[in-house]
Amino acid sequence: MKKTIFTLALLAGLAGTAQAQNISLGLKAGPTYASFIGKDAGEREGLFGFHAGVFANIGLSNMVAFQPELLYSQKGSKVANVTDYRTRFSYLDVPLAFHLNADGLFFEAGPQVGFLLAAKAETGNVAVDVKDATNSVDFGYLAGLGYQRKTGLGIGLRYNGGVTNLPKAVTVGNTTVQNRLRNSVFQLYLTYSFGG
Repeated sequence: MKKTIFTLALLAGLAGTAQAQNISLGLKAGPTYASFIGKDAGEREGLFGFHAGVFANIGLSNMVAFQPELLYSQKGSKVANVTDYRTRFSYLDVPLAFHLNADGLFFEAGPQVGFLLAAKAETGNVAVDVKDATNSVDFGYLAGLGYQRKTGLGIGLRYNGGVTNLPKAVTVGNTTVQNRLRNSVFQLYLTYSFGG
């Protein structure tokens, strides 16, 4: 009983602090459409996946807000004209978005860093772990737009572009080979904001 009362008091205190500081906390989730880009990408087709997580929207002024997020995100690609060959990645993404607001309508941009959780090459029902051959950190950027109030439902569309090559460089003898392949992801999402 004491733990329940303490937890409720803590949540009430956090909500009050968030409201006083013009901060709203929220949840977001939606589908992703991902592929690979770069000089060595060849002909690629996109894969559908999903992303979900939490955010804090921090009002810096009437028109500007900072929104850090913590998201689980699926990415990957499949090779065009090859039956049933896919590469699927799972990331813990940390977007740092700056919002320009106009009565709920927003435009966003900022940097993003992703931490690789899993990487698999799949053919049919067979999956091979390729995490050891993939860079564990993916630096990138984001840009998007949407509609989000300090409280309630919102919607948005975002593009994530990677600047880090996905495969690790491979050295054979005196030669180092670096395949130029990066993430390219579109995210459609719904949000729900709690107070602010």
